[in-house]
Amino acid sequence: MSSEPKYRAPALEKGLMILETLARSSEPMTMSDISAAVSRSRNEIFRMLQVLEEMGYISRDTAGAYALTNRLFALGMQQPPIRDLVSTSLPVMHHLAEQAGQSCQLAVASGAEMVVIARVEAPGMLGFAVRVGYRRPLHLSASGETILAFQPERARDQMIDEIERLDPSVSRAALLKTLAAVREAGHVTHHSPVLKGIVDISAPILVQATAMAALTVPFVEGTEDHADIDRATALVIEAADMVSHALEGTRID
Repeated sequence: MSSEPKYRAPALEKGLMILETLARSSEPMTMSDISAAVSRSRNEIFRMLQVLEEMGYISRDTAGAYALTNRLFALGMQQPPIRDLVSTSLPVMHHLAEQAGQSCQLAVASGAEMVVIARVEAPGMLGFAVRVGYRRPLHLSASGETILAFQPERARDQMIDEIERLDPSVSRAALLKTLAAVREAGHVTHHSPVLKGIVDISAPILVQATAMAALTVPFVEGTEDHADIDRATALVIEAADMVSHALEGTRID
């Protein structure tokens, strides 16, 4: 059986290739960079770049290089499941931040990465929070490990396949061992791989026994007037359970 698609839309394919290329880039890209990445001539992509810029999906800096705007992210956030997840989680997150004296964030899987879709800052003068839209590979973050660990086996294997494709250095056996330990513990607690002095505490938000998201506190060590790490861990688990039960009640599909 032929694997050729039944229908083709060359202009749409070209536009999506440009968006995906920019999404994978950590820095703005020139027209020449994009042309080489999508294997299309500058003339072929010129009009598409103009249209995407006019519609607000990409922007140009003073040097003429292109980058994604947050328009696609905003569209994704308007989907009913994500919108309901955020609206259900935020009141619980505000309470968690007050009780723990720490900031907290909500993350979901996006391909082989986790992306932060909501955050609440610490109530005091000191705290650590990442911006909404922040991304990091699933296997290199507490939120990502939490989401991966609580997936059905087939879905988890597909996610790990994508991780291995993007990062061939990943040991599948070691990652599966880590995820098994996370499932047994029911949460993740480990030092941040990004910043010293921060311990990431993450628990799954479960819908029908599958992690829809991860609720994470980047616990700042050494600050005053906050719960200790054991209490903070208990609060994160309790908050994630509260959101899970609320979502199960609304049966988000």
